[in-house]
Amino acid sequence: MGFSNSVVYDFKLRAKEFFEWLDTQGVSQITKLQQKHLKNYFNYLQTRPNKRQSGGLSVSHLNHSFTAIDKLMEFLHQIGLKTAPTPTNYRLKVDKAQRINNIEPLTQQEIKELQANIPNIYPNLTYTKKEAKQEQLKLIFALYYACGLRRTEGYNLTIKDIDFDKRTIFVRQGKNYKDRIVPMNESVYKALQHYIYNFRNLQKTTHKRLFLSTTGTLNKSLKHLQKTTQNKQIQNKKLTLHILRHSISTHLLQNGMSIENISRFLGHSSLDSTQIYTHIINR
Repeated sequence: MGFSNSVVYDFKLRAKEFFEWLDTQGVSQITKLQQKHLKNYFNYLQTRPNKRQSGGLSVSHLNHSFTAIDKLMEFLHQIGLKTAPTPTNYRLKVDKAQRINNIEPLTQQEIKELQANIPNIYPNLTYTKKEAKQEQLKLIFALYYACGLRRTEGYNLTIKDIDFDKRTIFVRQGKNYKDRIVPMNESVYKALQHYIYNFRNLQKTTHKRLFLSTTGTLNKSLKHLQKTTQNKQIQNKKLTLHILRHSISTHLLQNGMSIENISRFLGHSSLDSTQIYTHIINR
């Protein structure tokens, strides 16, 4: 259907969770699947706790799960299972105001403080392990902050996507399956050159991605960096890969870049998505 690899992987996991839940309901054969099972499963998702953090599942997470199950139902009909439930098209409405209020970007000074603290962390590790963790943290700030990449966009980057001659980064299959080219400034150019030639090319791995670790490990390393800072304001903020993207977007707008250029920089399909940073600054 043309979905990106990351979406295919994500939907597979969500389908697996659905099948595991069906097993607890005594449904062990796909031919026994009924419309009521979809309704009950969707209700279950909306009430079950989040396994990673306090509270329930986010609206975005829930809607992705609903979409995955609907696609599964479409597939069952396409392969001839006439008794399969019909896709529900059920989605939760996103509260835009609440979403904006939940975004708390880092300030430019806080970004600098975190970067300055990278050489001081992991003092008890061996040099090799410490270097790997510190180099990946530097790369996180170069790609997710300075280049404003999405989580999977940065994670899927390979060495061949970096063009040092043109000083650009080629982002393949971003959101809505759109490719785009992101420019590097001088600091990103130097950081990537150092990372690739003095570190990444020396590593023996089975893949060609820039990052050696998973996105979950990258987020954990950010959390560790956050805990080691003495700045209480930084410690009290939510720090993720996507918050770094929100932060650079806010800073660019504060420094005078037009909303249209920021939209292109971020790979947004419409200006509506970019306008949230105007609301954040006004707030």
